[in-house]
Amino acid sequence: MLGIFITMSVLIHGASGVGTERLSEMEGESITLNTDVERKQQEDIRWYYTLVNDILIAEITGDQSKICTDVQCTERFRDRLKLDHQTGSLTIKGTRPTDSGVYKLKLNSSRSSTKIFIVTVHSFFSVDTNEESAFVMEGDSVILHTDAETKQQEKIRWYFNGTRIAQITGDLSNICTDVQCNEGTERFRDRLKLDHQTGSLTITKIRNTDTGVYQLRIIISSNISTKSFILAVYDFPVVEVDEIKRKSVKKGESVTLDTHVIKSPNDLMMWYFIDTPIAEITGDQSKICTDDQCEERFRDRLKLDPQTGSLTITNITNTDSGEYKLQINSSRISIRRSFSVSVSIKSFGVNVTAVPDSGVSSGAVAGICVVVLLVVAAAAAVIYYRHWKSTQAGQDGVPWQNNPDERNGVEVSIPLSNKFSTDPC
Repeated sequence: MLGIFITMSVLIHGASGVGTERLSEMEGESITLNTDVERKQQEDIRWYYTLVNDILIAEITGDQSKICTDVQCTERFRDRLKLDHQTGSLTIKGTRPTDSGVYKLKLNSSRSSTKIFIVTVHSFFSVDTNEESAFVMEGDSVILHTDAETKQQEKIRWYFNGTRIAQITGDLSNICTDVQCNEGTERFRDRLKLDHQTGSLTITKIRNTDTGVYQLRIIISSNISTKSFILAVYDFPVVEVDEIKRKSVKKGESVTLDTHVIKSPNDLMMWYFIDTPIAEITGDQSKICTDDQCEERFRDRLKLDPQTGSLTITNITNTDSGEYKLQINSSRISIRRSFSVSVSIKSFGVNVTAVPDSGVSSGAVAGICVVVLLVVAAAAAVIYYRHWKSTQAGQDGVPWQNNPDERNGVEVSIPLSNKFSTDPC
């Protein structure tokens, strides 16, 4: 008898209130995507399945519900979807391997998803039931590993939602990616790279439209082996992605670079500052600053979250400005993400921000500070000079009258006795 199993992991992302969940089931069973809320009558609930684009597959508006109102949805899920009117949860009955993919829940016509599900349905005839999946963020780079070395007689083909996007054939004389494989296909233009040694596929500058199922086929003679990868891209608004990946803080404060993931036991997370390794975590083991260069720069100021691998920098200084890189390695998927940190320095009421790669040198910043100091000193000297003159006039018993010196714009006090003197000389 075949075993039936369900695995799931749930994470609520505080920054944007987006929940994620993984569900896995055997072919033919039912699977329920829970909203985890009690629906109010005024709430609109919409369910989407991501294929080439987000397809609306079910919705509840007020006391009205609709399921599969277009042909594309009907062909895929014919009479197999059921909505719970109390909670808005969606059940898929008689699951098929083609139901694997990314499902999105949106409440009240929200621009971004309230919850994102990665669903994997295993075929009875599938030898490999270890499909890989990952939640990624726009702008990330992702590597899908083949775990193989290419041989001259092998063919390696990559598909995205059923469409071929890359391949290697034989002696590498036939290599194509996206546009070359499928004339007119623009989705991944200039963003796909193939490793000629392994056939692994790299997708750079990930976009929301890259959400979906990626399938690898390795063909040796008449034998075909397949592996599946499911990527779900958070559909955060651009401004929120920018807030997550670009941090601006004041000197002396703390900043946290959030991974927005729950770390799996076998994941390896590595942090870099300007390509220098500064921290890593795998399982329940973590390391921070294992070399002298890192230790000198960040001495006792780095902390790792054991659950997420997020990095916190405490008592931050202006030398901490720059690019921080995160790499997450699972068994067959690697994720690369960059963060930018800028540190503001407050002095004499003037904020000077050190921005990485801005072209402004530290010497120029120092020069600005010197100019500010000179201006303040000059103003103080003028005030002191006027006060001293007034004091002197008071001591001599001679009244003074201010007369603006038009040559330099500085007021100079002139004794009345001099101003109205009748002496021709």
